[in-house]
Amino acid sequence: MCTYETETVDIEGAGKGAAGWFDVTRAAVYVDHPQHAQFGHTVNIDFANPAQGPSARVAVELTEEAALALVAAIQRALSNAPAGLASANAPV
Repeated sequence: MCTYETETVDIEGAGKGAAGWFDVTRAAVYVDHPQHAQFGHTVNIDFANPAQGPSARVAVELTEEAALALVAAIQRALSNAPAGLASANAPV
């Protein structure tokens, strides 16, 4: 069932779309019918920079199991990295 509820969060990062790399400033997460994936419903995540228009967007459609596995993988990667390494203030 579609919830039509979207969770958005301001983020800092970069994404690569058809026109190349762009700054990513917002993520939207929602459960809905996918546009491309062959499933009834998916967890959809849009990484975007609204200030740069619709072409500054990377979208993924994940099964519930894949979305939960991704969350767990992100948590493991961050917990295994030295504190502050993934911070915006970490030296390059």
